[in-house]
Amino acid sequence: MSALRRLVRHAWPLPWTTVGLALGLLAMIAGARLRRVDHTLEITGGAIGRILRRAGTRCPFVAITFGHVVLALDHDTLAALRAHERIHVQQYERWGPLFVPAYLGSSLLQWLRGQDPYRSNWFEREAFGDA
Repeated sequence: MSALRRLVRHAWPLPWTTVGLALGLLAMIAGARLRRVDHTLEITGGAIGRILRRAGTRCPFVAITFGHVVLALDHDTLAALRAHERIHVQQYERWGPLFVPAYLGSSLLQWLRGQDPYRSNWFEREAFGDA
């Protein structure tokens, strides 16, 4: 891949990657672990993981992606969800700063149609392989 293409792939979702980095820094201050896998930073565990685990079903997610940063409950959870979260990284690379508004718009549209705003969301369907 050319250097220019690689630069664009990382720069286009940079606003959301920055959000992920800020949240990841807070998580790491609270004991989370960071590792780089391919071109993505994975941040898992620590106090944030313990809080999410205690929240149980009240928490709507166990992993979330912001640009090239994935935050997850723990390493085992992320290992199970890595392929799904990588699809979201690719979606951020395609949609850039428009990804979150488009994702929320898809959820709203599904909700208005009486569908599940998460499972029927176009971006989730693609990540789950249902699209």
